[in-house]
Amino acid sequence: MAKPVHSMIRVFDEARALDFYKRAFGLEIADNLRFPDFALIYLRHPSSPFEVELTVNFDRKEPYALGDGYGHLAVVVDDVDAEHARFEKEKLSPGPLRDFKHDGKTLARFFFVSDPDGYKIEVIQRGGRFG
Repeated sequence: MAKPVHSMIRVFDEARALDFYKRAFGLEIADNLRFPDFALIYLRHPSSPFEVELTVNFDRKEPYALGDGYGHLAVVVDDVDAEHARFEKEKLSPGPLRDFKHDGKTLARFFFVSDPDGYKIEVIQRGGRFG
């Protein structure tokens, strides 16, 4: 059986991306592989083996165009209201808190935030399907 291990995104400014993922989600560098033309930086949270792989192409002169096919990454938190307030305090520009309902029942409570390259990350209240 296949086991998901990482998701890769291309980032324009390595320092800004590392700062964002550390402040927003507590991700730390698990590995940093430097090559002549690019770097692969693997970020991980202590609670999970899943990694976000940042690819930095050193010759890149402008930010990446994300196109219309990318969706988002998602993380779960114990207290989405507290995280939303923390993101605001950190000036990470979170979107509004939302309640996603089906047949009158809340399925998920969440907000979205964008990283410095424009990638969307969904921050979901732990519980239900998102235990």
